[in-house]
Amino acid sequence: MKLVRFGAPGEERPGLVDAQGLIRDLSAEIKDFDGAALAPAALARVAALDPAGLPLAPEGARLGPCVPRPGNFIAIGLNFADHAAETNMAIPTEPVVFNKAPNCICGPHDDVMIPKGATKLDWEVELAFVIGTRARYVEEKDALAHIAGFCLCNDVSERAFQMERAGQWTKGKGCETFGPLGPWLVTPDEMGDLDALPMWLDVNGTRMQDGSTRTMIFRIPFLVHYLSQFMVLDPGDVITTGTPPGVGLGHKPPLFLKAGDVMRLGIDGLGEQRQTVVPFRP
Repeated sequence: MKLVRFGAPGEERPGLVDAQGLIRDLSAEIKDFDGAALAPAALARVAALDPAGLPLAPEGARLGPCVPRPGNFIAIGLNFADHAAETNMAIPTEPVVFNKAPNCICGPHDDVMIPKGATKLDWEVELAFVIGTRARYVEEKDALAHIAGFCLCNDVSERAFQMERAGQWTKGKGCETFGPLGPWLVTPDEMGDLDALPMWLDVNGTRMQDGSTRTMIFRIPFLVHYLSQFMVLDPGDVITTGTPPGVGLGHKPPLFLKAGDVMRLGIDGLGEQRQTVVPFRP
């Protein structure tokens, strides 16, 4: 299934995409795609519904983030060998883990706002997954059973905050609008080979990133296993898994986003996003 959330910010309703690509309203069936609604049994009940019997979403409705605000929004850094090379950093021996603020998530086509004092705004196309069942000390062989679905993420980053202000990367990763998710949450049965998904990102029509999950260092089952040794992953938690080469920081000289720039990005099977960069809004 391809699951969506549509409507004004803070008023999103759950939906699914039917075989014709139309959004069907699920709000009479479930409240939202969080918590127990992401469990395998709950998703199976949604899958058993006849989409033709569900009302259509309003034409042109805004798409919100494909899941509501998570309890945890966890990111993995330097997880693509070719991206680590472009940043002149060593390939990590264990996953680099940091947090994005849970309230930085936004819709796949919402504007990305330049934070106050930002000078080095950057892009990162990423594959994210959403936890469906509680994960605590999970064995790698059992890891995929804990995932409700996968989605596209733009791990928007402010490099000066991240790398020049001391402390943790979190400061450059969790600003308002820095977590576009969606358009869809795609259930595992509709995903192809997770280790061979093409992924790309354009800025103002120029291809900046053109990579594949093939160069991912730590694969998704291992990440679930690894993270669950240090924290409990709850239903609705989002984990985004790193980016291929082509980020602005990796260019020579570096390229950074400015107001008016437009990002388009996609991953095979997970749809596309489009964001316009806008100045800070008080």
